[in-house]
Amino acid sequence: MTAFWLVAALFIAVALGIVLPPLLRGRRGGDRPDRDAANLGLYRDELADLEREHAAGTVAEAQYREARQEIERRLLEDVAPAAAASGAAPSSRAPRWAALAVGIALPLVAVLAYLRFGDIAALDPVVRQEGHAVTPQQIGEMVDKLAQRMKQNPDDPQGWVMLGRSYAVLGRFEESAQAYARAAALVKDDAGLLADYADSLAMARGGNLQGEPYTLVKRGLAIDPKNFKLLALAGSAEFQNKDYAAAVGFWERSRAEVPPESEFGRAVQSSINEARELGKLPAAQAKAPSSGTAPAAITGTVRLAPALAAQVSASDTLFIFARPTDGSRMPVAILRVSAAQLPYAFRLDDSLAMTPSNKLSDQRQVLVGARISKSGNATPRAGDLQGSSVPVAPGTEGLVLTIDQVVKD
Repeated sequence: MTAFWLVAALFIAVALGIVLPPLLRGRRGGDRPDRDAANLGLYRDELADLEREHAAGTVAEAQYREARQEIERRLLEDVAPAAAASGAAPSSRAPRWAALAVGIALPLVAVLAYLRFGDIAALDPVVRQEGHAVTPQQIGEMVDKLAQRMKQNPDDPQGWVMLGRSYAVLGRFEESAQAYARAAALVKDDAGLLADYADSLAMARGGNLQGEPYTLVKRGLAIDPKNFKLLALAGSAEFQNKDYAAAVGFWERSRAEVPPESEFGRAVQSSINEARELGKLPAAQAKAPSSGTAPAAITGTVRLAPALAAQVSASDTLFIFARPTDGSRMPVAILRVSAAQLPYAFRLDDSLAMTPSNKLSDQRQVLVGARISKSGNATPRAGDLQGSSVPVAPGTEGLVLTIDQVVKD
């Protein structure tokens, strides 16, 4: 498995080197790559030490597997989110959504697609050549291999989504749109999927969002009016239409869904300023000074235990919620998405409160839970799958939540 993470890191680095420069046009990401490289080196050394101890017989098989899984989990938590964040800023010259989509999709594609469809045995240190770099051609071959697997499993929506993201990372947008179309035919009312589909379809048409891509965006917004990628795409479509007031409206809504100090938030603000200037629109009115800081949110990722993967279908519903640690069990924030989107990066905040008088920001600590519902009902039923966190405070970031339990009668 040491070799797997090295190849995964090379996959991410090579693909970023191919795709992001023309999108970002020379934007610099600071010292994040240096820190990520150092982190990868540390995890690689840990895995190498563990492999040696296991081979020498000083670590039992059960301990070896548990330790290896823990190192791999920490690697994903530490490095992959940082890689996504470093690539998530749209450029004012390039299509405004393209870099965002690549930054979000790339780490997931590099790890998840190959974990699910790749030939792990081919990465065994015994059969691989030391120092052999992964070339763009080899990356393309991996994706083509995934495409062949999908011909044998055409009813797997998650596989089509992975294939669509993989093609998008490689710049093969027409094929990406076709893969997303297959996924969308299997999964209904998935706003995130429609956003990715519209994105790739527009890129396949030279960045033109008019026509079918914008229709997909509108369909997605009808499902989830707060999806920040759909809002960003809608703003870009109206910008192309030269309806600058409408573009500003969509972009302001998109910016409200992300931290304003984030790279994406700053880039969207730059686009808003450009649209206001071109449309000769009045400057935004300054808000009254706030007496305190913005309400804290909880962010993280929900994952599914591999042992339960066979029990989940694309029609299942994923609920993510936060509830007080004491008193009422009514959630103070709840989010509903398709289970086909797992693993899912979530954000819980006051905008997802069930009642205005009971908000996440009012709590000292909450329990964050995730449940896969077979019926689509938020009330747990026998056969549903669930997982829960330890008590956490609002403002917690990078929480990892694993669905690993089956609801009993």
